[in-house]
Amino acid sequence: MKKLLATTAVVVMGFAGAVSAQSVTACLITKTDTNPFFVKMKEGAEAKAAELGMTLKSFAGKVDGDHETQVAAIETCILDGAKGILLTASDTSSITTAVKQARDAGVLVIALDTPLDPIDAADATFATDNFLAGELIGKWAAGKLGAEAANAKIAMLDLAVSQPSVDVLRDQGFLQGFGIELGDPNKWGDETDPRIVGNDITSGNEEGGRKAMENLLAKDPSINVVYTINEPAAAGAYEALKSIGREKDVLIVSVDGGCPGVANVKDGVIGATSQQYPLLMASKGVEAIAAWAKDGTKPANTDGKDFFDTGVTLITDAPVDGVDSIDSAKGAELCWG
Repeated sequence: MKKLLATTAVVVMGFAGAVSAQSVTACLITKTDTNPFFVKMKEGAEAKAAELGMTLKSFAGKVDGDHETQVAAIETCILDGAKGILLTASDTSSITTAVKQARDAGVLVIALDTPLDPIDAADATFATDNFLAGELIGKWAAGKLGAEAANAKIAMLDLAVSQPSVDVLRDQGFLQGFGIELGDPNKWGDETDPRIVGNDITSGNEEGGRKAMENLLAKDPSINVVYTINEPAAAGAYEALKSIGREKDVLIVSVDGGCPGVANVKDGVIGATSQQYPLLMASKGVEAIAAWAKDGTKPANTDGKDFFDTGVTLITDAPVDGVDSIDSAKGAELCWG
């Protein structure tokens, strides 16, 4: 097993500075500890744990896709007697074996942001509606292009070859929003629409976004729409376009709504992004673990959905008819990172 990374304990002191003997332990396991999204998620979990008098232990993979470290973290949390685990899984299907071990041991497991495959492998999921997040930026891009959407050349900058659920949902949502017929909605890359130049993976970071964009530009230098899994990948794609003088004539859309991404909307680097709310996901997750530890109550889903929806908002300074949005100034008030 790979060495566990970034282990942090938040211990809240009780009266007279003593640690409560009744303190409940929870674990937060994220894909990395460098992406601003997960940094904010950790802040939300820590703040709520402190408020509720809980002990929080945090773990993260070395990179997005570090499945083995996440499995080792789950095993550690079971041995430590954690009452609950908040998990953003790198491999949403392979992790289910370890998740089952935790649940069999009486640990409440809540997926944050990224649903497991199948979704009911976890006790609950607190997440953005990632399909809707993708659909919003797809509709915006199609509306921005107008009649020229029929002639678009689209680069799809995805996350990982394992196609975790968040990766698939955002990709497929974007395509549907843009008006492209889906193949199997449970995976990306099988669509036949000639407007799609191709898919490449980014690992959700800037360098990956730059390399993926370079690869797809080599395939078709006339690309004029770029979908990206997240804003760091979008920043990398922009740099690749800038290096060939094409940064002004290509629409880049993304998902996250972090402060750097919102600033990139303001600066024209990103045309539109879908903002999600990681602090809320994590704080609600910690509350749910506290309730489970107290009386065995499990969290309820949002009406009509198989998860608890923590919200999503489109941010752009170039609104289009029929797509609700807010501008970058308002987005900056709500951003994170």
